[in-house]
Amino acid sequence: MSKNATPWIQTVSLEAPSLKDNTADAERLLQALKSHLKTPAIDIDLSLLKILPEILRDAQFNIRCVLFKEKQQWVLAGIADAKDDAPIAGLAVDLGTTRVVLRLLDLATGRPLAESAFDNPQETIGPDILSRIHFTEKEDGLKQLNELIVAGLNKAIVQLCDSQHFKPEHIYALAVAGNTTMTHLFMGLNPRWIIREPYIPVVNNPGVIKAEALGLRVNPRARVFIFPNIGSYFGGDLIAGVLFSRIYKSERTCTLVDVGTNAEVVLGNENWLIACAGAAGPALEGGVTRMGMTAGPGVIDQISVDPATLEFNIHTIDDLPPTGICGSGVIDLAAQLFLTGMIDVRGKLLPAVCGPKIRKIDGLLHLVVVPAENSATGFDLTISQADLDSLIRSKAAMYTIIETITGSVGITPQELESFYVAGTFGSFINPESAISIGMLPDLPRDRYKSLGNSSLGGATMALQSDTYHDEIDHIRDRITYLELNVNQDFMNRFSAAKFLPHTNTELFPSVKVNQNTK
Repeated sequence: MSKNATPWIQTVSLEAPSLKDNTADAERLLQALKSHLKTPAIDIDLSLLKILPEILRDAQFNIRCVLFKEKQQWVLAGIADAKDDAPIAGLAVDLGTTRVVLRLLDLATGRPLAESAFDNPQETIGPDILSRIHFTEKEDGLKQLNELIVAGLNKAIVQLCDSQHFKPEHIYALAVAGNTTMTHLFMGLNPRWIIREPYIPVVNNPGVIKAEALGLRVNPRARVFIFPNIGSYFGGDLIAGVLFSRIYKSERTCTLVDVGTNAEVVLGNENWLIACAGAAGPALEGGVTRMGMTAGPGVIDQISVDPATLEFNIHTIDDLPPTGICGSGVIDLAAQLFLTGMIDVRGKLLPAVCGPKIRKIDGLLHLVVVPAENSATGFDLTISQADLDSLIRSKAAMYTIIETITGSVGITPQELESFYVAGTFGSFINPESAISIGMLPDLPRDRYKSLGNSSLGGATMALQSDTYHDEIDHIRDRITYLELNVNQDFMNRFSAAKFLPHTNTELFPSVKVNQNTK
């Protein structure tokens, strides 16, 4: 029996049956697999039993087996002639509210083969979790949302497999990480009680499900591992992020922050983990990532301001003419406006300082970031006072979540050894700017580490070794969830954080404030 980099593929050479050894075909195969995998039980589908005799004899009892682990039991998902060189693939999925990302892997080696992404088609019904849950209460609403995401995945799977010149039937294992509501909608489960007190999901630990039962057009015997969640606001995407960041193995206390549609924070080390979610804080509704545009070609992602002339120096993705501004650009801009005295400690625009860059549109102050003649749209690109007010609330909520969760275990944010930032926020954010406006704690900059898409990273790991499945259960069982909905300390701290960088400037000693802003 041969070994691979992952345990999912096993090549087996069996003794042919004889009058002296009349063990049944299935038992002969399973005994060999159980001995090698050191497991007492392996399940085999009826559909495989039906074709097993022919495959064994055509292959002269030298076969290649595809297995997957369901909790403590293994399941046989595929068998073929050992000489068959058809691909055996796995698919990791980050099931995002806004964007879905897929990564195709060679299941034998665990090596990534290709990656793709698409906008979540459920956005046509509602941009956020709340609107989608309300839509499920309409007739066939849940069915529509389920069919949208499954159809989107099936289309993306075909395209991804085409890029590697093989068929979706060659995918035998999937790992899916998403927030609690997205997981419910993907599985066709009613999410109604997730948003109603006492906030109860249908299931927290879905486990492993046949792909066929979920409507996925891959190998009909393929298995889908769905990451567990912890309650309504802490989903499998965060469990995947914890796995990927390894903070659960750290000797020193670290934190993982993931800001996407919501803001979620995990704090801990090898001995304990505590978590909370920013969806409980109303100030994050719409959040930083919903301002301006999604990062893409021509979108402003970095801005600096000349302190002497107050002229803007902008950078766009792919160096194209500017079309809009994304979240990291907005945070950069706010930091620069504050540090140069163009906005005050409340985040209010100061017309006397901003001068001709100020416009009044529909009675609301706007700051021109890019004049019409320099923009790709032919119109002024501006940021309004309402945008800045929203950012102030978002940044206050973000810092307050971090301050509240660290305070709950008797430490301060400044004591954190490593600060992992995940998601789109983590990939593009400039920690210096986020610190300047009081969104992130004033730590030595080398403690900030960007993880990129940690949800996809964790889902990938779940397909690379069965040992990670045990670690996922270990992570989930150790996390204590801190509910912010009823946390008075959070609300008190939130009020203090609604200033730049904070009402207590001693928390941000590195931020040098322009006198105009005071």
